Amino acid sequence: SIASADMDLNQLEAFLTAQTKKQGGITSDQAAVIAKFWKNHRTKIHESLIRQSRWENGLKSMSWRVDLKAQSRHVDQINTPVAMVEMELGKNGQ
Repeated sequence: SIASADMDLNQLEAFLTAQTKKQGGITSDQAAVIAKFWKNHRTKIHESLIRQSRWENGLKSMSWRVDLKAQSRHVDQINTPVAMVEMELGKNGQ
């Protein structure tokens, strides 16, 4: 719960306090150890979760533009805006 919510120190304290008050919950000593561990390793844990949750392919670059038709067989299509989008996908780390 702590890692998936990426809790800040205030949220962590409230969460651990609630866990110590729950019947069958954790002790205050356990809460202190968990809090210290989270404070020291929060960034590493968060980055690990992000890496594990990414899809295989990622967006490497993207470009776009809007063109207007200057000529057409049909007069009603002249000056019609057309959006052009180019996306480059690649596997993570490549």
